[in-house]
Amino acid sequence: MPSVTQSFNESDFRRQLEEELTGNILPFWMTHVVDKVNGGFYGAVTNDMQVLNEVPRSAVLCARILWTFATAYQILGGEHYLSMAQWAYDYLSRVLWDQEYGGVYWGVDYKGNPVHNRKHHYAQAFAIYGLSEYYRATQEPQSLELAQTAFHLLEDHGYDKDYQGYIEGNSREWRPLADMRLGESDPNCRKSMNTMLHVLEAYTNLLRVWHDAHLKAQHRALIETFLHHIVDRQTGYHKLFFDDAWHSLSENVSYGHDIESSWLLWEAAQAHDDSALLAQVRESAIDIATAVYRDGIDDDSSLFEEGNPQGPTYTVDKSWWAQAEAIVGFYNAYQLSGQARFAEAAYRCWIYVQTKMVDREHGDWFKYLHRDGTPENGRFKAGPWECPYHHSRACFEMLARLDS
Repeated sequence: MPSVTQSFNESDFRRQLEEELTGNILPFWMTHVVDKVNGGFYGAVTNDMQVLNEVPRSAVLCARILWTFATAYQILGGEHYLSMAQWAYDYLSRVLWDQEYGGVYWGVDYKGNPVHNRKHHYAQAFAIYGLSEYYRATQEPQSLELAQTAFHLLEDHGYDKDYQGYIEGNSREWRPLADMRLGESDPNCRKSMNTMLHVLEAYTNLLRVWHDAHLKAQHRALIETFLHHIVDRQTGYHKLFFDDAWHSLSENVSYGHDIESSWLLWEAAQAHDDSALLAQVRESAIDIATAVYRDGIDDDSSLFEEGNPQGPTYTVDKSWWAQAEAIVGFYNAYQLSGQARFAEAAYRCWIYVQTKMVDREHGDWFKYLHRDGTPENGRFKAGPWECPYHHSRACFEMLARLDS
């Protein structure tokens, strides 16, 4: 395996990242996904650029677009990025926000009528994430107030005071739900690593704009929950699904979520002036990246989707978000450990993306590829889950890390 200095030049890598971000990813979302007639964003857009407005508009997608363009405005400047962030903020705060009970609906139709009005805590977390970033970009007081409201609702209705952590969701009125699944393939469990991870990143971002003692304590407690209950110290992987008392309900491994968590945990720990916590999280982040590096990388340098402690179990296709998180997560492990193999893995995954995943005809990235590298044309280019946040964030993160 070549050394990191032989694998890539950092200035060239940085140039490629900026060109991809400003010349491909951000322009696609500004040009092809904005619904100028009904407001907000189209429910879905296919790989061949067909608009599917019958697909419900997801609060998660809107909040992720809000975060993406609020971040772009802060880092790159440009009124066009600010205008896009304002468009997303208006739709999130006016249409997707429940004016009676608070929090965001899961989804609305193209006319703005709620079609999925439950309060899944995953969506509330992304609302906090996007609203916090919009406040950082604009100092709009209402955006911070809404983020604070969503935080208090999560703490009042989602936090498990007996065992800690956060349950999956509630009804529109913040009452218990019989079925709390995030996706159809997930088990109907009380807690999941995925929801917990995005509550963590949301609270990390909220701490940047709101120095609240309760928020900081809950944020610290969530980091410790990951270290004590979610990360399996024997395997280096995360457990994915739990009952209230943290009994694991599955042996599955999600390589993408694991490598994403490795750097988000480190980002979260840096919000606390605690050398012991930082040391513990640093060790855990390296262990997680080591496990994913060992088992999760395919021969073409892309990341597999799923496995178990014995190795990959799902090799049919590759998702864009897992590749984006691998780029950041492996480079973060390189920065923490000094091990060149991690930087090499990050760059080789980037080359895979540039070679296979970027759509050179219509723009942005294909969201799913068959293992042979051909696009899965039955999947959306933009949709309830298919968003700009993972790959734009990979570019933002890597630009900052290479600059430093």
